[in-house]
Amino acid sequence: MAEEEPLHEWAARRDRRRAAEREMTGTRRAVPLADGARASHVAPDAPRALLEWDGQAWVTVGVVSNADAAREFLGHVPTPEPENGPDDRPAHPGLGPGRGRHRKP
Repeated sequence: MAEEEPLHEWAARRDRRRAAEREMTGTRRAVPLADGARASHVAPDAPRALLEWDGQAWVTVGVVSNADAAREFLGHVPTPEPENGPDDRPAHPGLGPGRGRHRKP
């Protein structure tokens, strides 16, 4: 029979795991200053407070005028707008050989 782990070792391992789960996943936040929902798509033109984690608390470092400026602060790179044209349509994936039951004859 395998020897069981001592209770104090198990408790120490559990505490380390719980502490790791509580760690912050990011060091920057952008919080809307408008009342209501906090999602960026709800009020994209509302001003945002920029916050940074200093190890103890969230500290306000500035204010920006809209969600796009806040995304730049957070480090998100804007995606370029697609150019509309006949050559820019995604290609239809090939079906491959065979008559599979899901295909119509």
